[in-house]
Amino acid sequence: MLNDGFCNCSMGFLFSPGSWITVSGASLAVFGLIAYGTDHPILNLVGLFSGIPVLLGGLALKSSELPPVPWLRPPDARSKGMRQTVATKVQQRVVRDVQRWCYGQKAHLESSLEALKLWREDKPPQLIGLREDDVQGRYQLTMRFQLGSDEDSQTWLDKRDRLARFFGPGLEAAVVVIDPRRVDVQLLSC
Repeated sequence: MLNDGFCNCSMGFLFSPGSWITVSGASLAVFGLIAYGTDHPILNLVGLFSGIPVLLGGLALKSSELPPVPWLRPPDARSKGMRQTVATKVQQRVVRDVQRWCYGQKAHLESSLEALKLWREDKPPQLIGLREDDVQGRYQLTMRFQLGSDEDSQTWLDKRDRLARFFGPGLEAAVVVIDPRRVDVQLLSC
């Protein structure tokens, strides 16, 4: 269990594609340097000429990566089953999209937040946690956002109706203010 009630539920959080590529490139470059030191010119060329570009590519990925969103509570077998059977396609797609490594974005769901006019370029909201719940046989996906300023929570409350329309038919949307800088967006399947 991590601080603030978050759970890191998979090894995927530790080993991003950017990390794998960086380690692979560094290994090849070190192999090339060792080959250079032991007077093996062919291995030296292969190691250095492939290792350094791979290492630089991995470092570039690491500099722009966005890790998967952690679970506020680990999903159990029941909630996973409900996600497959009761959840709408949109709810399933949101979980799938935010549970993978992303590159070149400032935040998860960036384009959706821009379309909803909830995006602030100077202090963008960050999706910091997910939770799945069974609400009387209906699947509820809760997304917790860290806001850029205290005033933003009222803007989110004002957009409740638009959130339900944006995420499509078959969903009810609610916004719950946790504190002035954190809100939960709850998407409940109908």
